[in-house]
Amino acid sequence: MINRWITFAACLLLGSGVGWWMAGKDGIEPGLLVAGFLWLLLDTLQIARLLKWLRAEQSAEEPGSLSGASAPTGGVWGEIADRTRRMLKNRDRHYQESQARLNEFLAAMQASPNGVVLLDTEGRIEWCNQTAAQHFGFDAQRDVMQHIANLVRDPAFTAYLGSGNFSRDVMIPGGRSTPARPIKLAVHLHAYGRDRKLLLSRDVTALELAEAMRRDFVANVSHEIRTPLTVLSGFIETLQTLPLKEHERTRYLGLMAQQSQRMQTLVSDLLTLSRLEGSPLPDTGEWVTTGALLAQCEQEARSLSAMLAPAGHRLEFEPGPPCELAGVQNELLSAMSNLVTNAVRYTPPAGLIKVSWRLLDDGRGEFQVQDTGPGIAAEHIPRLTERFYRVDRSRSRETGGTGLGLAIVKHVTQRHGAELRIESQPGQGSRFSIAFPAARVRQLQLV
Repeated sequence: MINRWITFAACLLLGSGVGWWMAGKDGIEPGLLVAGFLWLLLDTLQIARLLKWLRAEQSAEEPGSLSGASAPTGGVWGEIADRTRRMLKNRDRHYQESQARLNEFLAAMQASPNGVVLLDTEGRIEWCNQTAAQHFGFDAQRDVMQHIANLVRDPAFTAYLGSGNFSRDVMIPGGRSTPARPIKLAVHLHAYGRDRKLLLSRDVTALELAEAMRRDFVANVSHEIRTPLTVLSGFIETLQTLPLKEHERTRYLGLMAQQSQRMQTLVSDLLTLSRLEGSPLPDTGEWVTTGALLAQCEQEARSLSAMLAPAGHRLEFEPGPPCELAGVQNELLSAMSNLVTNAVRYTPPAGLIKVSWRLLDDGRGEFQVQDTGPGIAAEHIPRLTERFYRVDRSRSRETGGTGLGLAIVKHVTQRHGAELRIESQPGQGSRFSIAFPAARVRQLQLV
């Protein structure tokens, strides 16, 4: 303020001197006019300089940085410029902090496993994360400001959006859902702010599949156990109420024993599956010789063949090079035996079944079972490892199958890091093979 008065006094003295020089003693009034003009000129220059500096501040690439312009110094305008500079710096700091918090919030929503869509008051998309873009088939940049109803055309969602009752989820198919690979989404709307909405989506395909498998599993187990129980109950009632001859009694008891054995086999396979799913993965500390595994598989195959087909099957076993496998012996034997016995069950009498072990060029070991059975249509192959899935239900029951064998094979294969391959064509037989990783295979050196 003092500087301002000093400037004013200097302008006054200068103006008085000029007026005295121009008009002598009567030059006071012209001097005052000249002083006022100089004062106005200086203020105008200061204001112009301040405006230039403010414009430079506004057009700078970074808030608060100058582009070659300097602020006025001294006087009232210098103080105004200084206070304005501090105000701009505080504003820029708050802006940067707010922007950083917004970026962190958006990054958190991007990392969310659920889809997040922000809708304006008209139901148009303001922002969505990549998960939501995948769920609904959006383009995160192109579809901004598109109405949600124009992009999600499912009738259930349209009714849900129009109802205004968002107290529950609605189930709709995903944007990339196909009949071969269905995708289920649970969608929930939440109102917030002034008539804005938050749309959340969850991929519940796995949950829906697990629930369907659970229902199918319970239904299948109930059906599989109910059949032999019904037979047993009928035979027991017959034995209790009717006078039977010895050969009839023997026949009925034999059938009862067969159904009882069927239930025992089913329970045993269920327990095996439960144990496989609940136990830790096998390590590489236990080694089993492949020759011993194939020898036991051969023994079981020949016994089953003699029981099912009096004419027998042509069984060929090729043990290959002597090797050892790292894993749990009972699990490995269960998987291999299931493949071999399945081939015996489904191959007609006198059919050929080849069982082999070999080392692959990349160090892996392959166990293979090939038969000349009826073969399997292509549409059944992806589902063969499902529990209780059978291509021919009547044939499986006649030969004593439970429908769980290939499910056990799949679990054992996965637990040992191996790969199960199935190749088959109707009328040309089938080939099942398990390729074990090189880390679980070692060749024995012959002495």
